[in-house]
Amino acid sequence: MEPAADDAACRVEVLRSIDFLPESVWHQLAPPDDPMWSRAVFAAMEDGAIGPDSYAYLVVRRGPRTEAVLPLALFRNLRLDDIVGPHERQFLVPVRKLAPRLLRVPMLFCGNFLGQGHVLTSRPLTDEVSRLLVDGVLRFARTERLCTVVFKDFAPADLNPLRTALSSAGFFPAQSMPDTELPLSAASFDEYVEQLPAKPRRNARSNLRKFAAHPGLRMETVEDFRPLVPQMLGLYRQVMDRADQRLDVLDAGFLTALAASPGPDRRLVACFDGEHGDRLVAFLLCLFSGSGATGARIGLDYTLAHEARLYHNVHYAAIHLALDAGCHHIRFAQTAYTPKVELGCQLLPQSYAITHLRPLPRAVLRRLLPAALAAARTQALGPHLPARATRSPSRPDQKGAPSACPE
Repeated sequence: MEPAADDAACRVEVLRSIDFLPESVWHQLAPPDDPMWSRAVFAAMEDGAIGPDSYAYLVVRRGPRTEAVLPLALFRNLRLDDIVGPHERQFLVPVRKLAPRLLRVPMLFCGNFLGQGHVLTSRPLTDEVSRLLVDGVLRFARTERLCTVVFKDFAPADLNPLRTALSSAGFFPAQSMPDTELPLSAASFDEYVEQLPAKPRRNARSNLRKFAAHPGLRMETVEDFRPLVPQMLGLYRQVMDRADQRLDVLDAGFLTALAASPGPDRRLVACFDGEHGDRLVAFLLCLFSGSGATGARIGLDYTLAHEARLYHNVHYAAIHLALDAGCHHIRFAQTAYTPKVELGCQLLPQSYAITHLRPLPRAVLRRLLPAALAAARTQALGPHLPARATRSPSRPDQKGAPSACPE
């Protein structure tokens, strides 16, 4: 007689593509209200060339049942000067000129490369499964010669079940940039604006008026945005050229695959300029799942962005869409915290867990990296750090939100 699934020993497998993981298992385990965990997003990542060299999925099974799934993103030669801040990048210029190989680091990211980190599981992780996951990650990293291992952007509740196993394996924690989430309780966009505190409400109305003062501009919602991908990439590059960090850069393969994926869970907020050939001047890629929405990536024409308040208005359009879809919240990216706080977003704390396979580099990283990441985080958050970075996501508080800064 074969043992029941609950009595069977766990085993760890590595799958080299999401195609080898049944759709039914993914839908059973993935967070239902986080669209960045849509299977279509992971399939599009594999089709694109957004940064990682390849992907894998660490799977823990007990008998026929899948206990947990942890996505992995593999970098053979991650460029350090692409992921540090502008201040640190200045010091790396001589190294890049004289010894560029020193800036190439083999690294393994665990979790969702484009979103918040989770271990996919249908029930709380046991100590056994947590230990098997961490041991499996390190064994895979050694096999692939990826010396630095990072559990990326995990919320405290998602990292807590892994902490004992991670600490025993030599991982150390470091705070990452918080996520931005806007709770949606209003019945309409007008009600959302009315609920904002006085100064953000005045700014929102001013931003809407300045957009309306350009009669050639119009907002549309586009479901099949494949014909727009070339224009999207041009606007997206303008944003990335101004970005402090470039860990991931979306490409035509990713965007085309996502646009072609089945289902109504992705839409493009698109702003067109009818007075200049009906060209695309701004977009916000929006994803939907259950009661959650995400404004995933943005593109802007900076010759018009400030004058017409394009940044703010594509976000307003995304909020409008999410309200119409009955979503309870919408998340935005880990950037531009001042305007997002003014929108009413809360800052949700996230953390890394980091290690190196060799003891000496691990000790150096443990000594230097948390302080460097904390300094970069403090600089990015500015005035929002003490008041909002540790606020509970279940207690929204929009009082005292500062005014939006220019894009």
